[in-house]
Amino acid sequence: MDYEYAPLRLPANVDRMTATAQLAIQAEFSGWELARVRLFRDGTRQIMLRRRVREQPQPGLSI
Repeated sequence: MDYEYAPLRLPANVDRMTATAQLAIQAEFSGWELARVRLFRDGTRQIMLRRRVREQPQPGLSI
């Protein structure tokens, strides 16, 4: 299967519950799923979202 990826970086001032809510909205309405999360010492998070590539256009990332 082919996937398209969307990297995100959340700053340290975004708490875990807010990040979870934002990612859940993207998963529900835009078809993204969580591929990887990296938490750095300074509190920032590097997130990689993915979704299957389809022939029909899908909504973009809105975070």
